[in-house]
Amino acid sequence: MPDISAWFNDLLSGNLIFTPTTMGYYWTGLVTTTQLVFLSLVIGLVLAVPLAIMRSSRRKWISLPVYVYTYVFRGTPLLVQLYIIYYGVVFFDGIQQSFLWPIFREAFYPALIAFTLNTAAYTTEIFRGAIKSTPKGEIEAARAYGMSQSLMMRRIIIPSAFRRALPAYGNEVIFMLHASAIASVVTLMDLTGAARYVYSRFYTPFEPFLFVALIYLCLTFAILFFFRFLEKKLLAHLKPQTL
Repeated sequence: MPDISAWFNDLLSGNLIFTPTTMGYYWTGLVTTTQLVFLSLVIGLVLAVPLAIMRSSRRKWISLPVYVYTYVFRGTPLLVQLYIIYYGVVFFDGIQQSFLWPIFREAFYPALIAFTLNTAAYTTEIFRGAIKSTPKGEIEAARAYGMSQSLMMRRIIIPSAFRRALPAYGNEVIFMLHASAIASVVTLMDLTGAARYVYSRFYTPFEPFLFVALIYLCLTFAILFFFRFLEKKLLAHLKPQTL
């Protein structure tokens, strides 16, 4: 049986293949992963807010297209979506002669599109649920003040929904960080791709993946700390007040 403790001790003691070259690959992978996850989350959040409002509409012709979009992207694996966008785009006639080809021929941008569309679908449903659970008293109070629907949505419903959706959205951020590990299948040098390269070059299957797992773990703890801080600030009014 493999001695897991010995490998873990080697990882902590630094008796690994940590050369300037391999550390450069790890750093490149960390930068790529951070950029990919951050950009997809930011763009996905910007898209999700208006989509969640449309999804909450009582008009079927507004909410139905958003429902179909979220159903498709939440009902299919992210890896399949990445493959379709990365490999399937070349089958469109004239795409290689268009101005879009410099974008799609680089692996980063198809991965960014796939990750953005996926996280936007999940975030849309998260915010849609938060909007639907807005207390009726807040809406009635806003109407009593004479607020229009758009003003009430901007000042009352959206801020209130964001606070309620914060814990679930924090889980979505962590999910996207972990899901970014599949980006290496389309030749991106992310953290997992860096570990695979070091493994294939030095035939050390455990050390590079354990090291990358520790990096993912540190990033996850940083995200958890950040969202705990936000929840503490934004949900402070829900805590019992002591005299």
